[in-house]
Amino acid sequence: MGFIWSLIVGAIIGAIAGAITNKGKSMGIIADIIAGLVGSSIGQALFGSWGPSLAGMALIPSILGAVILVAVISFFLGKSRNN
Repeated sequence: MGFIWSLIVGAIIGAIAGAITNKGKSMGIIADIIAGLVGSSIGQALFGSWGPSLAGMALIPSILGAVILVAVISFFLGKSRNN
């Protein structure tokens, strides 16, 4: 059950990051989960583990990390699509 809970929280974090960066419409549920889980790792590595947490993920640093991840990926994907 812990693994499923992590996926759900990762999806929510990824969806929030997509909404903040205005990339939420172009991301599917799998991309939301990946962005949330990877973004959580990035955010907690950069900003630490503070604030409320769910499924072992500190929410605020996780959302910040996911926003950074989505923005960077969108930047590079946008450049490659324009060429």
